[in-house]
Amino acid sequence: MIFITYLRTHLPPVIRSLVLQKNFNARNISSMSGEPKQASVVILPRSFAKDFEKFCRANNGALTLLYRSEPSEWKLPTLSAGSDTKNDCLKYKKYEFGSCTDNLMSLEGFSEQLKDMVTFYLGCSISSNGAMKKVGIPVRNKESHCNVGIYKTAVPCATVGSFCCPLVVAMIPIPKDKLEPFLQDIYQTGDVQREPIHIGCPDLLGIEDLHKPDYGEPVMLQPADVPVFWASEVTGLEAVISCKSPLAFTSAPGCPVVIDQKDKRIQVSHSGEVPEVHCISQKPLHYSITSSSSVQKIRELESIIAIDPGNRGIKHLFNKDELLKASLSLSHAHSVLITTGFPTHFSHDPPEENDGPPGAIALAAILQALEKEVAIVVDERAMNLHKKIIEDSVNQGVLKTTIPLLSYQGGDTRSALMFLCKDGDPKSPRFDHLVAIERSGRAADGNYYNARKINIKHLVDPIDDLFLAAQKIPGISSTGVGDGGNELGMGKVKTAVKKHIKNGDVIACDVAADFAVIAGVSNWGGYALACALYLLNMSDIHGRYLQKAVGSAATSSGAPLAWAQALPSVMKEEKMLQILMKHKVRSGVTGEVGMVVDGLPFRGIHAEMIQQLIDVSTM
Repeated sequence: MIFITYLRTHLPPVIRSLVLQKNFNARNISSMSGEPKQASVVILPRSFAKDFEKFCRANNGALTLLYRSEPSEWKLPTLSAGSDTKNDCLKYKKYEFGSCTDNLMSLEGFSEQLKDMVTFYLGCSISSNGAMKKVGIPVRNKESHCNVGIYKTAVPCATVGSFCCPLVVAMIPIPKDKLEPFLQDIYQTGDVQREPIHIGCPDLLGIEDLHKPDYGEPVMLQPADVPVFWASEVTGLEAVISCKSPLAFTSAPGCPVVIDQKDKRIQVSHSGEVPEVHCISQKPLHYSITSSSSVQKIRELESIIAIDPGNRGIKHLFNKDELLKASLSLSHAHSVLITTGFPTHFSHDPPEENDGPPGAIALAAILQALEKEVAIVVDERAMNLHKKIIEDSVNQGVLKTTIPLLSYQGGDTRSALMFLCKDGDPKSPRFDHLVAIERSGRAADGNYYNARKINIKHLVDPIDDLFLAAQKIPGISSTGVGDGGNELGMGKVKTAVKKHIKNGDVIACDVAADFAVIAGVSNWGGYALACALYLLNMSDIHGRYLQKAVGSAATSSGAPLAWAQALPSVMKEEKMLQILMKHKVRSGVTGEVGMVVDGLPFRGIHAEMIQQLIDVSTM
């Protein structure tokens, strides 16, 4: 330990000299924090070099390119004084056609082959030891004198030419109560490579067993720990394997090159933003990160929609941050299933009310803009109605493209599983998130009731079964949006519904969603979810966390403009109500066909609400 302390206080050339003499242990380098600066090495034939450079730049969150040599360039004074590419590593790996065929202490015996090869120096993942010490977290791998565990994931890097591989990550356990101060310290640096790409269950990255790393050694989690993952430069090694070059060399994992030059990190400005960490799922454990300003605005949206124009007593159903957690969960989803439809007007054709479909369409529009897969499931008897509504929404510019329309009529006990998962396999869900917006919900007695306690079960398909099945499928989350307690998903607040809502003891929905978004009118909840998704994806902090260090950031491709255009607006929602009027869909409270929802006029009430939500989201 005294020797290591001595090395830290001396120049990198001293360490390189010891490496050159092979009188140094790889663990000594990998366990160091701060200085010396370190880099991994990839050596490829000239014919592969152009594509590999593009691959690094396309996935620069994981592979920070510090230097690209010319063929036969062994000495790199701009990177390190006295450097020697053939001997700077403690250990090299030799690859032939994608297979590791040898571990080498030096490349001196390959001088002839190296004449037509190019060397890449990649920045090593920044150690978090400093931040951990600052907030009082023990650095367990360092205390155990071992390397951190490094794992291949199921997250694909952006492909360039023959370079096609998964992201590789390193894991460090962080005590739950230290998680936020630890991350706040990391984000203050503005250094992208310090930022984690995932917090929580390794299964969500495709890692099956933390006890079996692909490289390095496992670090055991304590009961209060949360696994935190960072992109690793070992991704470059996997890229070399994927290209199947006739010959290639890399530095061995845990055996970096010591350099003089400071790392050329990707620096970003957070404009004083502070990251906030929020748990969005317990089973499986999953955390998300966004900026404090986006959290503040989403809480403002939640407050705006919580007014109670019908004096139903919905304030008693309200739980703080349900909108925030629902939108964070939706932001991580790849495929979303939305359901709507409340046939409260059982004596009319169609019996649907006009609260629900506009909110569902508004949410679908932003999900489309975010390039997520989205489908809508409705009652079989209402398929034709909703098909016409969607077609008209596209024709009127409310939706950019059509939405797949599905029905579910139940059946045996496996039918919900077969609907939600490929071949009924819980490990292969078709959807990551289910959303119900003003969808009639099943009561404790198995019936479906409108607000007046009238049973409308004969008009309702058992879509509730999908939400019940989703509770048992890891990886599928759910959100219910309601304004009276008898809507699908409101089972989460059924105790309050029975106590505070008129007829609540009978009409209360018994089926819970993970998140219950309460709004004065359910459409407003759909609009607020759309606005919250926009705010989250406009946050650079959240955007990079979603990106997981691979590919190019969405904000560089004009995506924000498409997101803004997909937001609900007064004009679009006016068109939506006109479409519903055309198809004789009525107001829920009054039963009239007109520019009225839940008995409230569009102009003066709904239009004002929409504008408030947009103003909060875009100013």
